[in-house]
Amino acid sequence: MAEIVHSKVKQWLIKADNDLTIAGRDLKTDDPVTDAICFHAQQAAEKYLKAYLVYKDVEPEKTHKIEKLVQMCVVFDTSFLALKEMDVLTEYAVEFRYPDDFYIPSIEEAKEAYNLALRVKDFVLVRIK
Repeated sequence: MAEIVHSKVKQWLIKADNDLTIAGRDLKTDDPVTDAICFHAQQAAEKYLKAYLVYKDVEPEKTHKIEKLVQMCVVFDTSFLALKEMDVLTEYAVEFRYPDDFYIPSIEEAKEAYNLALRVKDFVLVRIK
């Protein structure tokens, strides 16, 4: 069973890394697509948190709400409270996917979203390894 859980953790981490890679690559272009960068940053943070939950043998909920995932992680490790501010990423999961609420984030906002996702990655990886 532990090997299966480990395999699932690895799969979550690969998917999270892929989202982070896409966001980071686009940030380096001459004309970054900031709404997509923010979306992929949110997705990466979400998947890193879900990887931690799987590591703790918890099936993560189907949610994009970072604050909910952080609270689920706090049950196992109260230091996850340090990630409370990451809930700003949640809006990027759905808000920018559809033109109904049209908004294009600034390059500064996209960089901040990317950096927040990097913080989540580093935070989670320390606790998984």
